[in-house]
Amino acid sequence: MNNPEIKKFIRENSYLLWWIKEESKENISMNVLVETILNFGNEKSVKKLFDLLGIKKVTEIFYKDTNRNRVNYHPRTVNFFNLYFKKNA
Repeated sequence: MNNPEIKKFIRENSYLLWWIKEESKENISMNVLVETILNFGNEKSVKKLFDLLGIKKVTEIFYKDTNRNRVNYHPRTVNFFNLYFKKNA
């Protein structure tokens, strides 16, 4: 992730990534970023994520990650974004 805007976004939301060492946060995968923001972020951070990555890319990552045997998304988050993406993506 070499995009400076994404790195800035990660720094702004670093408190959501509390389990990752500070020096490693800017090197997280897109999957971890999307999962963290959709699970724990607020309305503003979700909108910013959509603006930075595009709703199509976020949708693609979300569906790929939620169609595995082990899912780290909260059930309410999966339900909400399944409905949201069906209507808006």
